Amino acid sequence: MKWSALPVWALCAGLLFSMISISLAETFLLLAVFFWAVLLLKEKGRFTAPAFFIPLTVYAGISLVSAAYSVNAWVSFKECRELAIFLIVPLTYMSLRSLRDVRLANLAVFASAASSLLYTFVRFAFIARPGERIKGFMGHYMTQSGLIVMFASLALAILLFERGKARYLWGAAALAAGAALELTMTRSAWIGLAAAVCVLVALRSPKFLAVVPVVIVLIFFASPAPIKRRALSIFQLQGFSNRTRVEYARAGVKIIGDYPLLGSGPDTVDMVFQNPKYGLSDDAKRNVHLHNTMIQIAAERGLPALAAWLAFIVWAFVKLAGLVRARDPGILPLAAGALAALVAIIASGFFEYNFGDSEVAILFLYLLTMPFAAARALRAESPHGGRA
Repeated sequence: MKWSALPVWALCAGLLFSMISISLAETFLLLAVFFWAVLLLKEKGRFTAPAFFIPLTVYAGISLVSAAYSVNAWVSFKECRELAIFLIVPLTYMSLRSLRDVRLANLAVFASAASSLLYTFVRFAFIARPGERIKGFMGHYMTQSGLIVMFASLALAILLFERGKARYLWGAAALAAGAALELTMTRSAWIGLAAAVCVLVALRSPKFLAVVPVVIVLIFFASPAPIKRRALSIFQLQGFSNRTRVEYARAGVKIIGDYPLLGSGPDTVDMVFQNPKYGLSDDAKRNVHLHNTMIQIAAERGLPALAAWLAFIVWAFVKLAGLVRARDPGILPLAAGALAALVAIIASGFFEYNFGDSEVAILFLYLLTMPFAAARALRAESPHGGRA
């Protein structure tokens, strides 16, 4: 086996376990980074990455400075180890050198999702207690729901924009993912998937957007009673979850006011908001974050870090939109899926700190990068070296 193949196979192994075991996924991804670094030195190659990696790097740098001035530097620097996940961007971009490599990596994601979904349905049918929120292989149902939304965005995009019979298999997986997502009873993820579906339908045929609410209503009436109650709770402003989210928003704004430049430090907000002056109830104080990605980032890392993160999101959105507008049949399904995943993580992030979930972040960053890797590979494989 050539050295150039080792990062690809290690990356695929990491993706294969992305929805099954975070420890195995991170182990293989670390191995992939090692192989990639050795290959980079061996070939004396030039480091390259999609443009959105620049603000992401700035975000990482500000996070490290924030950790240095944290209310608990030990906890914050320990949390900063998760920043290494960002290396999946250049790893994916530089390691997937051909369209075959891209297809292989996506098949690894498919296999991981298929295993997770199968286990989810088996658990629901034979193991779970009535009303239990199904978490698949993950340690928490919110992590499971975030991963499902990322996969469903890719699978549905391939169904809508790919050519060939294989897209129907991805379509079946998208339907299964939707059913599994219901079983997590995670409202923020439901909103995220609805946003992703709207993006994909708008890109495919905008006139069918009016059908989306009808489908959502039909799914609601076809769902079991516990899921219906969970869905209706979205509109119950005095319910526990909704009430505490309002508390977290208010507390987060106050913390940002007290620590505007560098925040309280990564992973320390739950320590800071124990102070009675932030007005959280005893129940709310038991949580570890603020249930909102942007408020959480600003509170624990400061407003400059939030600005860098928003720049990363906007930059990625603009570049992905450019790939979608090009309508290249080899790139369009991947770019559309990545754009849908980006919108989904933003929409659900208003109600959940999903970017701080390492399992979700790994798959999210892979999905964002993979269309650019495919475009790069297509340019390399083009006999005229034209634009992808």
